[in-house]
Amino acid sequence: MNAFEYVSPTTKEQAVKLLGNSWQETEILAGGTDLLSLMKDRIVEPKRLVNIKGIKELDGISATARGLRIGAIATIQELLDNLQVKRGYGALVQAAAGITSPQIRSMGTIGGDLCQRPRCWYYRAGFGLLATHSEGEPLVPSGDNRYHAILGNAGPAYFVNPSSLAPALIAMNAKVRIFGAKGQREMMLEKFFVAPKSNNDREYGLQPGEFVTEIIVPPLGTAKSATYEVRQREALDWPLATASVVLVMAGGKVRTARVVLGHVAPTPWLSAEAAAALEGKAISEETAEAAGKAAVAGAKNLGKNGYKIQLAKVAVKRAVLAAAKGGAR
Repeated sequence: MNAFEYVSPTTKEQAVKLLGNSWQETEILAGGTDLLSLMKDRIVEPKRLVNIKGIKELDGISATARGLRIGAIATIQELLDNLQVKRGYGALVQAAAGITSPQIRSMGTIGGDLCQRPRCWYYRAGFGLLATHSEGEPLVPSGDNRYHAILGNAGPAYFVNPSSLAPALIAMNAKVRIFGAKGQREMMLEKFFVAPKSNNDREYGLQPGEFVTEIIVPPLGTAKSATYEVRQREALDWPLATASVVLVMAGGKVRTARVVLGHVAPTPWLSAEAAAALEGKAISEETAEAAGKAAVAGAKNLGKNGYKIQLAKVAVKRAVLAAAKGGAR
């Protein structure tokens, strides 16, 4: 990799002053499990790395008046070990448990999971975020699109969002806090992810000079939740399709539902159609099946990824049934 400057601030304010005005100048370093690979492959070549692991206020997982506070540099393993998370946020625990590598669990951070870059092999091979020929034509529609998006894939982005935790957090109505030169701002996590329009954009709602500081997850109360993943192998790998579901029940029927699919679109996919198929109904095999069908009603086969439509449908159905049974996998 190219030579770079390495700095380790101890406060958010110091970190912001060290960040550049463009993505090419600096990158945030936390666990480094994705960034260092990108740098070795020269996909990103920052002139400076800003290590935020020494900023103590970004660490930890704790209960607050607003719900669960998860620091951006808290690790996946800390999330899995936390008793409050285990007791009240089943879908999130199940999503984190899908990250099977002990090394990734120990080093990978919550903020890093949300901000990791696409696993698209065209992007990783140096063809740009939108995977285009030198003349600007997209490679994915006529290329090897086995693992690409089936929803939100009208272009120019065809990759799938790689976050393991985002679908569960979005299903739980989580918010993300961001810090930059203008101070702190907060947004719903479902608005944090965006489909880029150019190779110079990013896939999330950060501006150069900003970084994620924490995630706030409201209490689930009596709501039931579950995450279901469909993957090719249990060893370290990214799922082919996932679904996270949160159900609020009343009188044996679904009062409200949130259904979020992962690894099927350039952003985590909040399905209003699947929620509508569930609300007002008792949970059964039939209603869960209907929710799965509704979730993929707008899916588009790019040529080699059509199998993912069935996998996503099954993931939604099984997540709904698991949530209705109390969140057990």
